[in-house]
Amino acid sequence: MKNLFKTYDFLQLIILISIVMSTTFQSYGQDIKPSENGYAPVNGIKVYYEVYGEGQPIVLLHGAYMTIDLNWGQIIPELSKSRKVIAIELQGHGHTPFSDRKLSLDTLASDVEEVMDYLKIDSADIVGYSFGGKVAYQFAIQSPKRLKKLVIISSSYKSSGWEPEVINAFKNMKPELFTNTPMKAAYDAVAPDKTKWTKFLEQMIASGATPFDLGDSNISKIAAPVLIIAGDNDGLDKIELIKTYKLLGGAVTADFGAMPKSQLAIVPGQGHVSLMKQTTIILTYLNSFL
Repeated sequence: MKNLFKTYDFLQLIILISIVMSTTFQSYGQDIKPSENGYAPVNGIKVYYEVYGEGQPIVLLHGAYMTIDLNWGQIIPELSKSRKVIAIELQGHGHTPFSDRKLSLDTLASDVEEVMDYLKIDSADIVGYSFGGKVAYQFAIQSPKRLKKLVIISSSYKSSGWEPEVINAFKNMKPELFTNTPMKAAYDAVAPDKTKWTKFLEQMIASGATPFDLGDSNISKIAAPVLIIAGDNDGLDKIELIKTYKLLGGAVTADFGAMPKSQLAIVPGQGHVSLMKQTTIILTYLNSFL
């Protein structure tokens, strides 16, 4: 029972932090309009996208329960000054309608590829945060020819990549924890059918509670350069994170040989949610790596 209360307190803390941070995102979100936006018909559903700027294409994949503006509102204005930014709202999120279609990483990654087809984009850099990072890893595995560089922000390719308390939190998440949150407000502002909110939450919560592992061997086969950005206290198991970096060719003694093409950045003093507020730091890493 003590562990149950500890897990529930952890969940409340995550939601509370999300409220504070999301309010900040909303207050200082993007003040530019997309040059193009709409719906791409993919895999039996309509996926919403927004396009900003010109240049080498970069695809942004948001975290769970978020929208483009809520996740990337501070990033897009700067990134789009030199890049063509394609931001996508995944199944059931934001403008993209809820669907009873099974929520699987391979299907979501296929959605991303088909949005690229729809926009006539041959290949792109892919940036994924949290839930979007899982989709980005899957995209790298199943569509390697469409990927130039990959950026993973506070995410893992397997359930065991998270600390035990986070895994327990995923298993004990409840829809009522999202009542009166900025995530709910953002959903209500743009969702085509606001009555699907609870079904959407139940679908996402079930997905988050389901163990997954994309496979060490698949990660080690990713040929594209990968940048991993994590907070030092973001809930990721840092031992597993270093193992991931090694699978990608990193964690070597570069003084004795070539510097690996992949990179790892651990930002001090940051949690999973607060990390995305570090706009200047994240943009510095993105601009340097990409």
